[in-house]
Amino acid sequence: MKLQSLDREFFRRDPVSCAREMIGCTISLGVCCGRIVETEAYAAVGDPACHTWKRQGARDFVDGNPPGTAYVYLNYGMHWLLNFLVKGEKEEGFVLIRALEPLEGMELMRERRGGRGEKFLCNGPAKLTQAMGITGAHHGCDPLVEKEWKLVFPSAPPKVIASTRIGISVATDRRWRFLQMESSFVSAPA
Repeated sequence: MKLQSLDREFFRRDPVSCAREMIGCTISLGVCCGRIVETEAYAAVGDPACHTWKRQGARDFVDGNPPGTAYVYLNYGMHWLLNFLVKGEKEEGFVLIRALEPLEGMELMRERRGGRGEKFLCNGPAKLTQAMGITGAHHGCDPLVEKEWKLVFPSAPPKVIASTRIGISVATDRRWRFLQMESSFVSAPA
């Protein structure tokens, strides 16, 4: 059975739908690959936790890039975080990739993460970017066309649970965090 890659149309919807349906997809960059087990959705309009709320540069990014573009930013001046731009007809925003289950390239991931064990390689948004080698140089790249990237649908959709977003101080009541049920690779339980 041939696995189907995510395409531009997948990201032409609202952020919440995309965030939920990215659970179980695999993401590869070079030799490293992981299954997405945790995401969060952020709406470009009306969501005070989204970068577009206070940052003109984020609003310009939404306006100037196609859906599926990588939005990579430095969090607290220390950690890179990976998001995908979503541009639906009625709603735009981002999907933050919060955790991966490592599948391939684990030796390199361990090296990048200081010898951490498998469960601790990608169980957080900053950990997974470090393990995968994602940096600010990837900001604005188009993973849907660049050869070193692959985004693939799961062969069977996993069971997904919704929870409130974490690591933010505003709009904390929105159940826009999605986790693969019973995954031991998520950053924190639901």
